[in-house]
Amino acid sequence: MLDAHTLATIWAVLIAAAVFLYVCLDGFDLGIGILFPVLRSKEERDVAVNTVAPVWDGNETWLVLGGVGLLPVFPLAYATILPALYMPLILMLLALVFRGVSFEMRFRAANDWQQRWWDRAFSWGSYVATFSQGVALGAFVQGIRVENGAYAGGWWDWLTPFSILTALALITGYGVLGSCWLMWKTEGSLHDRARAQARSMGVVLLVFILAVSVTMPFLQASFRARWLSFPNMLYAAPVPVILAALTWGYFRAVERADKNGLWADAKPFVLMLLMFLLTYLGLGVSMYPHIVPPSITIWDAAAPRSSQVFLLAGAAVLIPIILCYTGYVYYLFRGKVTVDGGYH
Repeated sequence: MLDAHTLATIWAVLIAAAVFLYVCLDGFDLGIGILFPVLRSKEERDVAVNTVAPVWDGNETWLVLGGVGLLPVFPLAYATILPALYMPLILMLLALVFRGVSFEMRFRAANDWQQRWWDRAFSWGSYVATFSQGVALGAFVQGIRVENGAYAGGWWDWLTPFSILTALALITGYGVLGSCWLMWKTEGSLHDRARAQARSMGVVLLVFILAVSVTMPFLQASFRARWLSFPNMLYAAPVPVILAALTWGYFRAVERADKNGLWADAKPFVLMLLMFLLTYLGLGVSMYPHIVPPSITIWDAAAPRSSQVFLLAGAAVLIPIILCYTGYVYYLFRGKVTVDGGYH
């Protein structure tokens, strides 16, 4: 029989996993919109959109699971995080709606002029949604002021130099994911353009990762203790080594793309996902066991045990189903996309 402490830990892992899956799946989806300004021709933009058309809507399932899951499982966290991040979260949702409408309408435009404006709307929605996610992440990591179990900060506390830094980093990261996805799923001039973007934006992303990593220990004393005190420094030492190895493998894979078949084109995408996973795990290690840093732990915020058990039973059924149909869709549309919209 699982106790409330263990159940809260399981739910924290499930919600964290759902958020990471959203970042991975909708990340390259948003990255396509971020790359739209460098896709000059209508044909390239059409092919880029067709690569995500079968999967983009399902990718946002994980955002619903990760975000809405807070309300019944960690109600105190929900009640403090939302007031602190109302503005960026509302902007994100509006941008996702705006982007979804433009995604559908660009195929129904009556002429090239209308389609160009829908393309701009798709790109703008992608930038605003990603920027809002990055700002929310930065404000969350920096810490939320809580007094007597309620948010005690101001309306603009979410807007700080660090949150802007994380927002720019996330825009770059999603752009890199989008580039790697296009390398995997396209060919010809679009593939070459995506490879050039994956190379140049990958360098910029590394600069942002370094900047965020250097800044984070100075945001909170608990972060410094977790990474810079002895013997924790010994445990953290392999992280930069692994990141360096993944970086070397990523840039090598980008240069070798399109030379050894479909796996060669997919390899940069896989390696970039591993880099995202490494940074995400580093963030989790920094924050654990706090779900609202720096004061509320996952056990402080957890719902009663009976609620957690009831919801976990439902999640045990639904999550495997979601994973199965998501995997099947990606398998079904596994080939490269051609100009005529077909897969091969």
